[in-house]
Amino acid sequence: MERLPYTLLRVKPPHTALPVEDVIGDIQSALNQSGMGVLVAPPGSGKTTVVPLRLLEMVSGKILVLEPRRLATRAAARRMAYHLSESVGETVGYVTRDDRRPGRRIEVVTEGILTRRLQNDPSLEGVGLVVFDEFHERNLVSDLGLALALDTRSALRPDLGILVMSATIDAEGVAGFLSSASESKPPVPVITAQGRSHPVDIRWQPPRGRIRMEDHVAGLVRTALDTESGGDVLVFLPGMGEINRVADRLGDVLAEVHRLHGSLPPSDQDRAISPSTPPFRKVVLSTDIAETSITVEGVRVVIDSGMARSPRYDARTGMTRLTTIPISRASADQRAGRAGRTEPGVAIRAWARLEHGARPPQIEPEITQVDLAGFMLELASWGIGDPTQLPFLEPPPPRSVEEALLLLTRLGALDDRY
Repeated sequence: MERLPYTLLRVKPPHTALPVEDVIGDIQSALNQSGMGVLVAPPGSGKTTVVPLRLLEMVSGKILVLEPRRLATRAAARRMAYHLSESVGETVGYVTRDDRRPGRRIEVVTEGILTRRLQNDPSLEGVGLVVFDEFHERNLVSDLGLALALDTRSALRPDLGILVMSATIDAEGVAGFLSSASESKPPVPVITAQGRSHPVDIRWQPPRGRIRMEDHVAGLVRTALDTESGGDVLVFLPGMGEINRVADRLGDVLAEVHRLHGSLPPSDQDRAISPSTPPFRKVVLSTDIAETSITVEGVRVVIDSGMARSPRYDARTGMTRLTTIPISRASADQRAGRAGRTEPGVAIRAWARLEHGARPPQIEPEITQVDLAGFMLELASWGIGDPTQLPFLEPPPPRSVEEALLLLTRLGALDDRY
């Protein structure tokens, strides 16, 4: 990747030095040498908002930054625009399914937007670098986007840069996969940024006896407000139902109680992540939408239910449904890191330390857990009927592929070529 013949825009530095600042040179070297890289950086290190800005000078064309959620997409674009002392839509912008404020040089997009762009323009004309942020979430769309981007890089755009970023990921495994998929020489390197912004004290508070999750979590919130001096509280719950029930139980607390989930209007989501109004403290009841890529301003205490909703394919019905499951150890670390973004914090886990060791280290990739009908339709649009023709970090299960093809054929979405 050739360095551009102009000086990088003046970037407003963060209040304190962030860990990724120390490895920007390593990232640039990786992209120059192999065109790809894997960055491992802890929560609060600045990888989402600092890295794209620091790479502007060396990237010819736009930088696309993929985020798994619309809230994170908007928040990341606003933060980067702030560092440039600009408004969103100038140098930095964002594009989601229902909201567009494109930027000249950096666009933060939801993962499905990349798939649409690749389908419409397989060469990604005008794009110099694609950044897959928070790749540890292993969404089906992100796995598909990476496979299509690698195919584009192999067939049409050998100059297209790819950077995979996460705080909790099998970095060596991903780097090895990228090297193998692109036959990269030298191999794709792993760059590691050390240290969290601020220390987080992990505490274990499992329920005593048979008590509903909502009652236990509401009790932990009340205790935290009474015993933890200063700072707001971020609470992770599986879904909207649990959020509403905990909110009902906290109706009399002397704090601002906000809900945060994907079904809320953007204005309500933005209000939840904004700073609290003195003298009141803020309690944010959130799904895993707040697990990565965003900073809920003022949070010093995280209370984690340890549960999440995850899509699971039911072979009996042939449908994917949301199931409440225990989160992985990596997700727990991501959530705890939210407490240390701006100052030392506390993470209270509503399960036992012994149970924690039995949890899976990483989340199961969606590609192995969900109905693949939409996935196979995207591959057909790409001109491929067999997933083995594309590089996937985790190959889709053959039985799920067969069932998806059968369903699409019966619906008339595919013909005999597939």
